[in-house]
Amino acid sequence: MRTYWLTALETIAMPVLAAAAKDALRETMPVYKGRDKSHCLEALGRIVCGIAPWLEIPMDATEEGKLRERYKGLTIKSIGNLVHPQAGDYMDFAAERQGLVDAAYLCQGLIRAPRLWDALEQEVQKNVLIEVKKTRQIIPTNNNWLLFASMIEAFLLKYDNVCDTKRLYKGVKTFINRYYIGDGFYGDGAHFAMDHYNSYVIHPMLTDILQVMQGHGLNNAHAYFQKQVPRFQRYVAIQERMISPEGAYPLFGRTLICRFGAFHALAQAAFLELIPNNIAGSQVRCALHAVLKRHMETSGNFDAQGFLSIGFNGEQEQMAESYVSSGSPYHCCTLFLPLGLPETHPFWADKDKDWTAVKAFKGDAFPADTTYVESNPMKERFMPWLYKCQSGWRKLKSLLK
Repeated sequence: MRTYWLTALETIAMPVLAAAAKDALRETMPVYKGRDKSHCLEALGRIVCGIAPWLEIPMDATEEGKLRERYKGLTIKSIGNLVHPQAGDYMDFAAERQGLVDAAYLCQGLIRAPRLWDALEQEVQKNVLIEVKKTRQIIPTNNNWLLFASMIEAFLLKYDNVCDTKRLYKGVKTFINRYYIGDGFYGDGAHFAMDHYNSYVIHPMLTDILQVMQGHGLNNAHAYFQKQVPRFQRYVAIQERMISPEGAYPLFGRTLICRFGAFHALAQAAFLELIPNNIAGSQVRCALHAVLKRHMETSGNFDAQGFLSIGFNGEQEQMAESYVSSGSPYHCCTLFLPLGLPETHPFWADKDKDWTAVKAFKGDAFPADTTYVESNPMKERFMPWLYKCQSGWRKLKSLLK
């Protein structure tokens, strides 16, 4: 399976990285509906976000090791061209509001890959920091965009040792304390939306941000992380159950052109070894493999130059939102996060195992699903008192009548 994943990764990412390393991505990559101010950043940011853990594995003499070293070299050159003001592929990170989003994914990838950051020349690191800081002028809306701003500040905290703590904490505190709906789901803002944004953005970014904050000993970071982990685990347990025996999954919500990037959260849980204890890593591997095959073995996913087409599974431009660019589909690379685990890890080494939907539809035994309900000591303490007050008030009102 790992070989299949690596082949799929090369099919998807190599056309982008090969062009970007030559400073020719802007002139080579197609432009979708005039969205050319950040499409290169969007594609590279999402690729780096997905392959960063794999690039962190030390070099070895295996064929995979040689391939990984090649990818690392291409990625280093690509990032250098992306932030060099005189390069053909240079992208001003603040040229449009979308730059906040795309910069955040690049930052998330670099957070996941300290060795990759250290391998960048000092001048390139300096240019990355300059471009990333430009995005501070972009005010995020009160939804998942708050986490893009927080992710950028977490990146600056990790690699520049200073950040805007107000901007960092706003996204974290708002989601942890206000936007949590229950049973593992966050609202995309104050309202719930039935889409995959809990996986595209919310859970993965919140988890990575909190890990950085914990590492720097920031106030309440540990307590927030302790709240986030069981929410995250409940959500990925639901994700695993979403995958049908055929590798299909629900088509609800927006930005479906991210394809199997819908499983960013489940892939991250596998990489971070945060899969719930009652789910085997090998069954997650098999489930994600089924999804990957379902997509990769459909025609029309790539244009004549090898770039991803706009669509969910094939070329389906009619279902793309107005904010979609030719870089957007590369979010699918986030499924490759488990490649950051060595091939000897149980995720890869254990025998194939049926995932929940396969067991269910075969008639095999599978565990019942259970909801996740958080305890709230303050609520549990004061709710009985509140009910007594309400009951007393109702009785008083009835007597006054």
